[in-house]
Amino acid sequence: MQHLGTAGTNVTADPHCYSLSNVLEMIDFDLTTVELFASLPAEDVARLEKHLTERVLDAGEILFHEGDPGDNAYVVASGEIEILKLEDDREARLAMSGIGVVVGEMALLTGSERNATARAHSKARLIVIPRSVFDDVINSSATAMRAVFDVFLERSRELEVRVRRSERMAQLGVLTAGLAHEMNNPASAVVRGAEQLLPAIEKLMGAAVAVPPGVELPDLGADPPELSALARADKEELMQATLADLGVTDAWDAAAALVDAGVSTADLSTLTDSSDAGAIAGAIAARSEVASLIDQIQEGSSRLAGLVAALKSYSFLDQGPVQVTNVNKGIADTLLILKSKTADIDIERDFAPDLPLITAYGSLLNQVWTNLIDNAAYAVSDMEDGRITITTRADATTVTVRVTDNGVGIPPDVIGHVFEAFYTTKAPGSGTGIGLNTVYSIVVNDHGGSIDVESEPGNTVFTVRLPIEPPAAKD
Repeated sequence: MQHLGTAGTNVTADPHCYSLSNVLEMIDFDLTTVELFASLPAEDVARLEKHLTERVLDAGEILFHEGDPGDNAYVVASGEIEILKLEDDREARLAMSGIGVVVGEMALLTGSERNATARAHSKARLIVIPRSVFDDVINSSATAMRAVFDVFLERSRELEVRVRRSERMAQLGVLTAGLAHEMNNPASAVVRGAEQLLPAIEKLMGAAVAVPPGVELPDLGADPPELSALARADKEELMQATLADLGVTDAWDAAAALVDAGVSTADLSTLTDSSDAGAIAGAIAARSEVASLIDQIQEGSSRLAGLVAALKSYSFLDQGPVQVTNVNKGIADTLLILKSKTADIDIERDFAPDLPLITAYGSLLNQVWTNLIDNAAYAVSDMEDGRITITTRADATTVTVRVTDNGVGIPPDVIGHVFEAFYTTKAPGSGTGIGLNTVYSIVVNDHGGSIDVESEPGNTVFTVRLPIEPPAAKD
């Protein structure tokens, strides 16, 4: 058994990284117990061990960051290492790696940047495997190549499952936050209106008692026009003066309520000869206040009901996995759910009014629209004139959806990789590289459709083509 010990005095450029040549025998570790090296011939293991070093991390210390170059792999000899992923500024733990687990081998094998961050959960000792040593063993041993390849495939599947699960939770969090934002204003309006309605009704009842018998109050204005701040101020000032002339003591508050209800000074002209004009005007103002509060509650309730209906439609609650699906409605529901993320973006809808219904996995398609619209919003997020255009068309057999943005575009050397798993051009914490890969899988594998992308500065177009009747239903 090869014995690997603790830190010695031969310090390298990294103050936490030590040579294993003069170690104390405090760690009894066999490299062949590690899954990645278990199938390697003894001579290959021996060649590896000659060049290994050790790194010691304190609890909370970072081993590497997402986006760092993959120059080493690490075997956990003691302690635990957290594997973390930043998603929309939220830190999610993908895995906890304990003794005998290899960390960072994916970037070492693929030559890509780190796709996650590794941090010591507790004080940890790691065996460092440099890229050059690893490459030398693999390139000179077919057995080593096969062993590493098998482990690589398994690790790749495990990582994809973890990241997909984490991204679904992150996407759910984004959608929930967006809905909470959209529901906040109408919910607050309903609560505020309900709290103010009872006092307003009591005020109306008191004002109605003061109106002389047989006097009919003028009708409130219907559908008052939208007013600018200046025009509203002028109308309220004129209304206040008229009410003051009629003897209304709280003329300012009453004036605002009457203007809100669309009542004009002309509506009050018949009251100028009445000795009870003040009481009558007060009753009109109280009635307009009650009507305004009822309208506020109705509008807020209607908006809340619309959001709930959109969410139910978006998620296809209470429905089977395969439905006859309205693509236009699915995109519209998605835009409503994502409204908080696209509030400052010009959204153009060019929907074919006669778009045929298709047989599809409705909730999965809504994930497609969510990812494409979210990516387009990210592409134009820093632009003052950001614009997203969504177009739907159909022919005899196919429904086509195009999502276009006027962002900076996708570079030619990148565009061929956008549908690959874990490939992302976003900054660490802004994307996992799974979204477009998921879109591709849903469109192509689940629906037998196709997706492609064309891009130049100011014009990026994702085109999704879906069969109206899919070739086969998924079990």
